[in-house]
This record gives sequence, structure tokens and C-alpha cells, in this order.
Amino acid sequence: MDALVRLSRRRPTARHALRLTLPEGMTAPLGCDAVAVPSHLGPHVVPRLPRLGCVYSDGSEWWWIVPADSDYALPWPSPSHYAPGAVVTGTARLIYRPEGTVPYTPPIPLYLALCRATGTTPDWSRAVSA
Repeated sequence: MDALVRLSRRRPTARHALRLTLPEGMTAPLGCDAVAVPSHLGPHVVPRLPRLGCVYSDGSEWWWIVPADSDYALPWPSPSHYAPGAVVTGTARLIYRPEGTVPYTPPIPLYLALCRATGTTPDWSRAVSA
């Protein structure tokens, strides 16, 4: 069942959907998904991250590469959105390439930075109702 769910998540929804391509010499041993935020938030997120992976921009959004399934049980704060398989609509260009061979931005620090930039309480910090 998990395999079926994963396959359905990976289907592109737009006619012109493209997968973000990794720079030459980089590998994604943990698979590859992406998290996007509106471009005006990107510069506010970057200084809050201990390490940056590949970052892309299409003019209206900034995209961070994260390991596959980084959305498992984690609702990313609005207005960010999660792109399984790093499939995006339109064309994005690489604006930051880290040293080394791994393209990932650590997902938990990215999640926390996005929560801070959007004024969202992290999901695990919210009060539980009975």
C-alpha cells in the first residue's frame, strides 16, 4: 500500500512539469524531493540554515532539494509547498550549489526556518486537543 501511495504522490500534475536536475557530479543517495517558498521569503530563510544544499529559483519561488519523503508526517507551513520527486512546473535555475557531492538541505532545520519566517508554530509544538 505504501508503494501505491508513493507512486500516486510522484505523478506530475501539470503538462509542463519538469524535474529539477542536479549539478554534474552530485548524487542523491536518499532520493530527491523539493520544498518551495515564494521568492520574497527565500532570503529570510537562508541565514537561518546551518547548511545549504542546492537551491533553485524560477523567479517566483525558491526551491530547496531535500531527501525523498521529507514530508512524511510533517505538514510544511503555508505558503511553502512540497514537490515529491523534485517535479516543478516551469523552469528553475540553480542559484546555490554546495561544495561536495550531496545536494540536500537538512529538512528539519529547513522546516524550522520556514516556520520562523512564516510565523507558523511547528506542528509538534501545537497543543493537542482531547
